[in-house]
Amino acid sequence: MQFECIQIPYALLTLFIVINFGLIMNAFGAKIAARVGRRHGIPIYQYYLDLIKNYGLRSSITHGVMFYLGPVFRLTGGVGLLLFVPVIYGSPMFSNFSFAGDLILALYFIFFGTLGMALGAAESGSPHSAIGISRGLSQVTTAELPLALAVFSVALQYQTLSITEIVAAQQGSVLNWTLFTNPLAVAAAMLSFLGSVMRPPFDVVLAPQEIPIGPPTEYHSSYLALMQTNRVIFPIAKVVIFMSLFFGGAVSWPIFFLKVFLIYMFAVFVGVVFPRFRVEQYILIVIK
Repeated sequence: MQFECIQIPYALLTLFIVINFGLIMNAFGAKIAARVGRRHGIPIYQYYLDLIKNYGLRSSITHGVMFYLGPVFRLTGGVGLLLFVPVIYGSPMFSNFSFAGDLILALYFIFFGTLGMALGAAESGSPHSAIGISRGLSQVTTAELPLALAVFSVALQYQTLSITEIVAAQQGSVLNWTLFTNPLAVAAAMLSFLGSVMRPPFDVVLAPQEIPIGPPTEYHSSYLALMQTNRVIFPIAKVVIFMSLFFGGAVSWPIFFLKVFLIYMFAVFVGVVFPRFRVEQYILIVIK
């Protein structure tokens, strides 16, 4: 694994593009959910205003070091997942810091942020923290099982743990995509994807209707902004993984935006159709 300094500016550019695209996608998803509920919804630029406001706030409240490292670990998982995955296939500039076994590292990064948030919430002093931790770890652990099986299936199919090589094996025709060559693995992975992005109906961890339990009510100021930034980056980074493994990857930015939009909208549309599931319902759905 070799890191070149010349890749750093392009990696930062990729991060900048993904953050802005993620903000627009989040706002667009909220707009669709509002329209389904016959509401006007927030303006598209509202997420930008929220980030700017929260990054400008400061707090003197202290809950311990680990409490404030939780959002940092969470953001590290999202940024690390994005920067160690090739975004544009065949582009030396936007291959980021990918290497031969980057698929294994990507799986670690997916779980890393959740563990950090669990450690942070445990030090908050809130009596509801245990509820949030149990919900979060149960949901993420359940989602990891079908995802791991799908990833192992793809790795065995293409005989490699390199995301770049997996994307290369899918070039030439749409029929070469894993979606058509291994549909069972894709079905399991997409079910896991719905749970891992924690959008409705799998948003019981965030619990937007249960104010005392939702993690955003425990964090504030710039720490809340870190969590909001991760909620912009992490879903797009996960979509990049799924796009590369199952949908042929992207050979240019227009194709990247199109595929990410379609995969992301899959989770949005499921969220506006189905009500929220309880934790035990979610676990049974994913395992079955």
